[in-house]
Formats: sequence, structure tokens, C-alpha cells
Amino acid sequence: MFQKVLVAEDIDSINLAVAGLLNDLGICTVEHAQYCDEAWLLFKKAKREGSPFDLLICDLSFRPDYRPEKLRSGKELISAVKEEDPDLKVLVNTIEDNPQTVRTLWESGNIDGYVSKDRHGMRDLREAIQAVNKGDKYNSLRIERLLRDDTILILGDWEMELLKSIATGYTQDEIEGDFKTRGITPNSRSSIEKRLKELREDFGANTTPHLVGILKDLKLI
Repeated sequence: MFQKVLVAEDIDSINLAVAGLLNDLGICTVEHAQYCDEAWLLFKKAKREGSPFDLLICDLSFRPDYRPEKLRSGKELISAVKEEDPDLKVLVNTIEDNPQTVRTLWESGNIDGYVSKDRHGMRDLREAIQAVNKGDKYNSLRIERLLRDDTILILGDWEMELLKSIATGYTQDEIEGDFKTRGITPNSRSSIEKRLKELREDFGANTTPHLVGILKDLKLI
């Protein structure tokens, strides 16, 4: 079983529940961080001292407060620690179940399990820890069903760049210039216009602003 675990979670009640679960599993060395930057510093300290963490259990969303943070989300923290330590096992433990988020994290190769915080969350987290400890991958049942749903439209990196630019207020001409400057392809006005038309049809949007509104409601952008 894992010997040393880092928990990045900003809700006290969940931290207590996770601590109890890890204790039941015989994991005695557990450190908690309520901010991503704090988790990063604990990770770096443990690595520097020659006693790195075996497992990171990480939420994705952290409520901002007065503290300025360099790492502001679980996704940023996961990416940072995996770049430093590719062997570190990572479990996502979150209420966020957006298909785009889930698939993007799995495709990144940075996670070993995805647990949904629901009524069975602690049970699933226990199963996830045990599975990952054996070298397996793990998804909560809700997440597994979501990943098997072929009707869900997943946007690629190019579409995400395009839609973020539109949501920011850029015109198609400005996006064309920006994409060319950054070497993003395709970058012609016609390809941008064509893909926006297809996305409006896919999501049942009447206009591009309507499309942006739909995607924001779905938390895709």
C-alpha cells in the first residue's frame, strides 16, 4: 500500500473524511494542502528531502480568496507535479464531471483514477486507492458511463482555442491573424468561419454569441 500521500483539497469536511479513509487503509504519512501552491511546495519539499509522495489525491476546483496563487486549479497542479515526477500516482477526487474535462485529463496521461464526489464518493475513493496501488486504472461508475457515451461531443484543442478567442471578443479576422502569429493551423478565415458554422449546428445555436452562451452553460469554455 502507498506509504506517503499528499491530499490537495480545500474543504475541511472532505479532508477529514479522506484522512480517516487513509488511516483505515494503513497509510500513516499524509499531508494536506488547501491551496495548489501549498501542495506544490509540500511536493517539492518532500522530493528535495528524498522522501517523495507516492500518491496525490487532488480536487480540480479551489475557491479563490485573498491569496495570490500561481497554480489556481487542480489541473495545473497535476500537470506541474507530473512534469517533475512522472512516476507519481494521481487520483482526481472532484465533483466536476464535465466530459471535456474528464477526457482531456485521461488523454493527458497524467492521472490514474477519476473519482466523482457523490453519495458513494468515499467508497469509490477507497476502491480507487486500492486499484491504483495494484497498478490498475480506476473510474467511478458515473465517470465510466460518461466516457462510454459516444453521443457526447468532445472539442479538440483547435476548437477550444477558437471558441476561447470568440468568447474573449475577437473577430474572425483577428483570430486569423492571431492563429497565424502563433503558428496554429488551420488559420484561414474560411476554415474558421466553416468550423463555427458546424459548431452552431452541432449545438443547436442560432448565432455565434448563442453558441458561446451554450458552451459556457455546459462549462466547456
